[in-house]
Amino acid sequence: MGHGGNVIDELVTDHREVEEFFGRIEALPAGAKDRRLYADQATMELVRHSVAEEMYLYPAVREHVPGGDALADKELQDHAQAERLMKDLEGRRPDDPEFDRLIGMLMSEIRAHVADEEQNLFPRLRAACPAAALDELGDKVRRAKKTAPTRPHPAAPDKPPANKMLNPGAGLVDRLRDALTGRGKPD
Repeated sequence: MGHGGNVIDELVTDHREVEEFFGRIEALPAGAKDRRLYADQATMELVRHSVAEEMYLYPAVREHVPGGDALADKELQDHAQAERLMKDLEGRRPDDPEFDRLIGMLMSEIRAHVADEEQNLFPRLRAACPAAALDELGDKVRRAKKTAPTRPHPAAPDKPPANKMLNPGAGLVDRLRDALTGRGKPD
């Protein structure tokens, strides 16, 4: 979290971090306790990443990219589906067969979403948006991730201004819960 560079570099680095968590999950046998740890870590990163995209990236896509409204709407639909999967996964133990089904669906959806962003959305944004604006967006995304929620909240607003007002409060509560429960930390 908080890598530096323009918004595209920042988000691509996040994508690689999430993929690393997915690889760790896949490397473990079904039912292994650490699959829960890595699923929690992936979820925490995915939620922060998604919230920051919803706050800053997608409004910029709407503003700068021709056909940006449709692109942003599609990305928001992808986020909503992933968030529902993460919420369903949240209470599952790694030895629950439903855990395997849900984490498999989540990894598949996220990988497709990442491929679409990196091959379609990001090149279009880079071509349409001035470099200084991309750098400024990178700074905003990094700041947003520091206060963003770490748990899925499927019913929360995903568009400004409501998301910008509510996310820091939800993020504070999530981080307190994480600290109290040790979520995302090795035993």
